[in-house]
Amino acid sequence: MLTAGKRLAVFSIREGKGGSIWVRAGSAFVNKDGSLNVLLDVLPLDGKLHVREAGEKRDGMQTTGGGGRYGVEGGMDAMAAGGHS
Repeated sequence: MLTAGKRLAVFSIREGKGGSIWVRAGSAFVNKDGSLNVLLDVLPLDGKLHVREAGEKRDGMQTTGGGGRYGVEGGMDAMAAGGHS
């Protein structure tokens, strides 16, 4: 259920050779009137975004329950050495 102040995760989902690749694209927040503010860190190549409830923090990584190859915050970018924030 979307309630005011709830934090949501925004993803771009790409189909790869080994399955779906989930890339964290940003965050969204629910306003008092039920509308959303979406803050994007990246723009999806295909113009599609997936928004879901943010997961629980666990051992420095955030799980989303999103399935796919990368169900953690940052997707492939979080796993790359020397990446940008």
